[in-house]
Amino acid sequence: MHNGIDTIFFDVGNTLLFPNRQVILAPLHQQGIHPPLEQLHAIERRTKREFDELQQHGHADHGFWFLYYSHLLDDLGIANTELRDRMVVATRISANWGDMRPGTREALDRMAQRYHIGVISNADGKIAELLRSFGIADCFASITDSGLVGHEKPHPAIFDAALAAMQTEAQQCMYLGDVYSVDYLGATRAGMQAVLFDVSGAYRETGLPRVESLVEFEQHLSEL
Repeated sequence: MHNGIDTIFFDVGNTLLFPNRQVILAPLHQQGIHPPLEQLHAIERRTKREFDELQQHGHADHGFWFLYYSHLLDDLGIANTELRDRMVVATRISANWGDMRPGTREALDRMAQRYHIGVISNADGKIAELLRSFGIADCFASITDSGLVGHEKPHPAIFDAALAAMQTEAQQCMYLGDVYSVDYLGATRAGMQAVLFDVSGAYRETGLPRVESLVEFEQHLSEL
């Protein structure tokens, strides 16, 4: 055990793997529209703040990606619900999360030398297959997929399933994920410590524990 923590759980989407925008945004690209990364990050920041607020008040009638692509198309001046829905569906297919940052495998290997590591992901039942395709599935002692468990984060049942699979206690665990209302609150309410993986900077001014890379997360662990 290190710093009271012996187990680290990771989210997958926007934490270990990132969306393949060439595939997901293909309907826009086919029209000659290529939103720059900063615009996409700005939409992500806006959507996360809105989604978190809705989640906390029990009014999240639409999913995160529905809100995200609605805002993106509004920004682009496009009124096309069919286009929005195509991108939402594409984003919810785990195989379309096809980008992994350089150094991810190496960082996971380093952390696996000091901690038990696992995955807790809201996915479509195929997250283990996706992680295998990137050559990192073997890093994890357990992979908990909402599509197989039957409950999505922040529901406590998915965290309970992950703890049971890892045979550990919540107070000995750290969780790293990218959405406050889903990952941070879900994990902390389950009794874990948590850190936000915040590449877009949505939580930069909140005072919450946050990192923008796995190397920065390793530094956070060493400073606990």
